[in-house]
Amino acid sequence: MSAPLVDAAGGATFPAMRSRIGVLASGGGSNLQAILDYQDRLGIAGAGEVVLVVANTPRAGALDRARARGIPTAVVERHDDAAALQDALDAQRVDLVVLAGYLKLVPAAVVARFAGRMLNVHPALLPAFGGPGMYGRRVHEAVLRSGARVSGVTVHFVDEAYDRGAIVAQWPVPVWNDDTPDALAARVLRAEHLLLPRVVALVAAGRVALGPDGRVDAGGPPATRLDAPPEMFALADDDAAASGIARSLRL
Repeated sequence: MSAPLVDAAGGATFPAMRSRIGVLASGGGSNLQAILDYQDRLGIAGAGEVVLVVANTPRAGALDRARARGIPTAVVERHDDAAALQDALDAQRVDLVVLAGYLKLVPAAVVARFAGRMLNVHPALLPAFGGPGMYGRRVHEAVLRSGARVSGVTVHFVDEAYDRGAIVAQWPVPVWNDDTPDALAARVLRAEHLLLPRVVALVAAGRVALGPDGRVDAGGPPATRLDAPPEMFALADDDAAASGIARSLRL
């Protein structure tokens, strides 16, 4: 992870060396795009750089997004092939892994290798609506069946089980009376695009870490907010929503 440098005037800080980020994806890669766009906004002040995108299918749109940016790609179709996945990550000297819409269980050997350096985003407020088989539309259907009035997004460190690792940050999204799975999914996805890149930036900068006791060390408790302001619930204004998330994460 990077350590900050201070400019000659003693003002802004910049990372001494950027964290090399590998993104694992299974689908279109909209969360990958959100990470890339946020890194573009940070510019030289950013602490991380995506250097590899790995997919479990050659048809994943995330690969096209990566190639359009000149980012190396790899396809590991056997998701349980730990050696192949580790070789791909090692080839690009990856030191932080982000699961951005990756629908497969990462092999335990790879999880162990990147303990405290692997993040996942889940489209619900874990531990609710998580675990094997709970991904994509299935999550939102389960939320609606349950009668829950609030869903949301969770970003967490990855361990050997689906959706069980230590939670870094969560953000709520309302469930409306007339919601459909697709409508709820779209609202949650917008929150993912806001929250995930900011958590990745914090971990890449070393400002959030997984402690030896298995708890998240961010100078305080995990950034879990269930008292979001109206503009965040509406998610109508991305700037206002991003500002609210930034406050909760102490950015």
